[in-house]
Amino acid sequence: MRQHSGVQSRVSSERSRSWMLVNGNRPDAFDDAARASADQIILDVEDAVDTRFKSIARTHVTNWLGHNCAWVRINDRLSEHWSDDVDQLRNLPGLSGVVLAKTEACSQVSETFDRLGGRIPVIALIESALGVEESTAIACARGTFRLAFGSGDYRRDTGASAHDSAMSYPRNKLVVASRIGKLPGPIDGPTVSVESSEVEEQSLLAVALGMTGKLCVSIDHLSTINTSMSPASADLTWAAEFLAEFESRGSVIRDGSDPPRLGRARALIEHARALGIQSV
Repeated sequence: MRQHSGVQSRVSSERSRSWMLVNGNRPDAFDDAARASADQIILDVEDAVDTRFKSIARTHVTNWLGHNCAWVRINDRLSEHWSDDVDQLRNLPGLSGVVLAKTEACSQVSETFDRLGGRIPVIALIESALGVEESTAIACARGTFRLAFGSGDYRRDTGASAHDSAMSYPRNKLVVASRIGKLPGPIDGPTVSVESSEVEEQSLLAVALGMTGKLCVSIDHLSTINTSMSPASADLTWAAEFLAEFESRGSVIRDGSDPPRLGRARALIEHARALGIQSV
């Protein structure tokens, strides 16, 4: 596993790596999740909650957000539950933002953003073939804060397997769409396995593809995700040495390979500082 110096437990939503989903109908789990090392927690009133208990879960969530902060995964725009979700959440001081389930059109994000008062960020959760193909427009929509990949529902929609090769296209598409929309890197779907080695492998793959966050459903996965999705010590050492060498020669560009390396080195150092990782 990659090693680095101490990382703070909460970082900005733009750079957050671990996004922990918590069942909105399990209020007994809210405080434990808040005390864990997740960069962000998401109280889920969508797929995690049976239709019969949506109202109860929404009440649990709104009560808790009266004195605490979290994101909320709400029901999709076409759902009968969407309107109640946004209306009951919109004025809560503890609402960090919403994760809009099953997003398939830019209008769904903008309508959600507007209904929430035009100030609450919306993460568009892409969970279908249509959502993936519309992801560039969704990334550019008014109110879109980041994109996230609902990998399980995407597989159900398309019949694709969980194999890396089958998942590479939608992940790459969300990375490209996020860049076009000038958004932070997208958030990958959760790894269902209980094995930390598999969580690490999937997190490192997501980073290699250009994703910068990951959904998760277990407190046990948080440390692995945070470490795997942070700049590695070797990369930070390279960045520091390259920048020092660049400055030592008077910050003179030698050839066409320097600008991209310079950009990568500066981005690595900036990202590490934003995550609270100590200088190497």
